[in-house]
Amino acid sequence: MPTHGTERGAGGHRSGWPLRWTRRTWPLVDAAIWVLAVYGAVWLRYDFRVDLLLTTGTAVCAALAATLQVLAGSFVGPYGVRHRRGSLEEIADLARTVLLVALPFLLFTLLIYPPPVPRSTAVTSGALALLAMLAARFVVRARDARAARNRVADRRALVFGAGNAGTRLVRGLLAEDDCAVQPVGLLDDDPTKSRLRIEGVRVLGARADLAELAREHTVDLLVLAAPTAEAGVLRELSEAAADAGLEVKVLPSMNDLVGAPTAGDLRDLDLTDILGRTPVHLDTALVADHLAGKRVLVTGAGGSIGSELCRQISRFTPSRLFLLDRDESGLQATQMSLTGHGLLDSDDIVLADIRDEVRIEAVMAATRPDVVFHAAALKHLPLLESHPGEAWATNVLGTATVLRAAAAAGVGTFVNISTDKAADPTSVLGMSKRLGEQLTAHYATTQIGRYVSVRFGNVLGSRGSVLHAFTAQIERGGPVTVTHPEVQRYFMLIPEACQLVLQASAIGADGEVMVLEMGEQVRIAEVARTLIRLSGRADIDIIYTGLRPGEKLAEELFGADEGRRGTAHPLIDCVSVPPIAPQTLTRDMIDDRMRVLARLRGLVSRAVATDPVLGPNAIGVVGGQPPDADGTQGATDSDAPDTLESAQRENTARAVRAKTSRSARQDNPRT
Repeated sequence: MPTHGTERGAGGHRSGWPLRWTRRTWPLVDAAIWVLAVYGAVWLRYDFRVDLLLTTGTAVCAALAATLQVLAGSFVGPYGVRHRRGSLEEIADLARTVLLVALPFLLFTLLIYPPPVPRSTAVTSGALALLAMLAARFVVRARDARAARNRVADRRALVFGAGNAGTRLVRGLLAEDDCAVQPVGLLDDDPTKSRLRIEGVRVLGARADLAELAREHTVDLLVLAAPTAEAGVLRELSEAAADAGLEVKVLPSMNDLVGAPTAGDLRDLDLTDILGRTPVHLDTALVADHLAGKRVLVTGAGGSIGSELCRQISRFTPSRLFLLDRDESGLQATQMSLTGHGLLDSDDIVLADIRDEVRIEAVMAATRPDVVFHAAALKHLPLLESHPGEAWATNVLGTATVLRAAAAAGVGTFVNISTDKAADPTSVLGMSKRLGEQLTAHYATTQIGRYVSVRFGNVLGSRGSVLHAFTAQIERGGPVTVTHPEVQRYFMLIPEACQLVLQASAIGADGEVMVLEMGEQVRIAEVARTLIRLSGRADIDIIYTGLRPGEKLAEELFGADEGRRGTAHPLIDCVSVPPIAPQTLTRDMIDDRMRVLARLRGLVSRAVATDPVLGPNAIGVVGGQPPDADGTQGATDSDAPDTLESAQRENTARAVRAKTSRSARQDNPRT
């Protein structure tokens, strides 16, 4: 029994013809076309005289061309390959085959005298044959595409995006056997695409027409096939689709797909789609030059930001990548994502607490990193309001410890990961991270290495983020708790944030705070409503609990007195912060909540943005005395005399002069 199969037609669905019969059909069709093309070319050449057309020479040449077409097409042409009818690949194969036929045909007419047909016949008939072959295939492709558009499917869909992604999706859906999704039309806001057709599927309108078109064409599905669309556009489409009763699916990035997209590749819309942004374009050469072959250490490597930093840094082939954290489970998870195992048996895995001065100094001395990314921190705002001593011990003193140990080890670049809450801080978290920026700026003035901070807002998907909290509340049946109807925050995807951190670390100038472009702030209540809508639940309520101590309605990326400046990257700006000397910090008041709060407020509010060598209050606090809990000026936490502050300023001034002198010697080695 012969084996029968089917071949994909123009639309890609199976035509139902036996495969062997179909493979024989096209060579026969093309051979017949060559016969007709030869007779047509001769007829044209002889001004339509039939008596000169019906000759033995014409018949011989027509048979020769037909035979060559079948042979060439079978060995190097389209007949041995299952091309999609009318595809560019089939067109290229046909053109090559026709050329292989026309050249021997032309040579034959040139070598025979008298020629059996006019010598121009080879060229003219070749052109006619190629056009006729293409026309035949396009007719078949149009017929099958029409049949695919008219078939009955489970879902009728509008596709938003008539660009490359939308085009490939429509063709893939029409080509898929028994596809459950039928594309009935496209939406695109580009007016130049208003009359575009893709496999017969028309652009019906723009996103503003979604509800009307959904009713008119009885659509129950909206597919987003615009990978570069802004998050605001996707939010608008998601809301409009919900109002119209449409389910929303998303086509993944073309980089994540293998082959033509199908209905099985479509995924549900999630929060990262409507809060994320267009992909970040890195200057990979600059980042690679900064990291390749270097010894890199990441603190907080077991956390959300630290682990993603490690994954991205590893792609730039550092000579060593050290992972430091006090969370052994977090370290294991990060190692698993990097190496495929979590054996924790590598010297590159460092279990240490940044609050342990002796341990951190020993680690830095042993690893001798060229680049340090300091991501270890406490970050939960309400918890740190209740326990400010922990913020002081980790975010302030811990950062000072890491800075001091890194400087002693001769680090080349130190990158401090900060937060938007450090701009005009009102919370313990913001003040502690602000001091981290100021400490980093101090080391920039006193050490040879480059010390920069990177400031950005909330990241989606990090541990303890609002995304996880809301999802858990929805799974429990609600309610979802939001502090205030108008509270809004910046959001960024973790990979995007880390990409920009790497870019900022490569371009940041010594002592600057690099501020990542965060887009527009999003209302937290809108995030909650979106998650509820995406969950499919209609019985979840939102309740408002009121702003918590230290919390703002909206965050700022830049302080009121900070001069925003551009950088070499369009998504990164920079500001300067007043440096603060680590000698002004004390370590004996972690358990005294009021003293910690007073110290934080005093250090942040009294530091002024001037050169540390100028003015008596450039570093630390006025006279070395922070305000007491009641707001009055009292004794310092260490009861140090005023002369200590003067000594500290003098030490800093000497360090600045020393750094300037060393830099001058490096720039001018002969001096």
